[in-house]
Amino acid sequence: MQQTQQADPVEKVRKWLHEAGFPVEIRVTEATIFTVEDASMAVGVPPSEILKSILLLADERPVLALMSGPNKVDLKKVKRHLDARKVRMCDPDFVFAYSGFRIGGVPPVGYPEQPFALLDEDLFQFAVVWAAAGSDHAFFPVAPEELRRITGGEARDIKR
Repeated sequence: MQQTQQADPVEKVRKWLHEAGFPVEIRVTEATIFTVEDASMAVGVPPSEILKSILLLADERPVLALMSGPNKVDLKKVKRHLDARKVRMCDPDFVFAYSGFRIGGVPPVGYPEQPFALLDEDLFQFAVVWAAAGSDHAFFPVAPEELRRITGGEARDIKR
């Protein structure tokens, strides 16, 4: 059964952040943040300070890889860290069906049940990184340590 009315994805993220005790202002831009390059230009920071939230399936369990903008996720490293038999990237249809978020606006938080998160160690070079907030026009700043706290994730070497 399909839902006839989806909750506003940005409001979903805003509510989640508020309930997690993370008071932050979600910013909305006319410019798209669909790609790392788009986000870098819209936010006005280097690509490495843009957070990519990539939904994976590890033995059919959703897992987030939270990556520094230019970095690519190494699925073999993720597999090893999770002691999983199989890890694969989710396709856009699965991401939307599972989370209610579309590719280009996938946030690190705001899920009905927070997926386990692996944080790219490179994120911790920066005081703040910029995360999508549910759409390809909304984003918010977050310190990597705070990101680890609110996601319950672990910092790992997961880049290719």
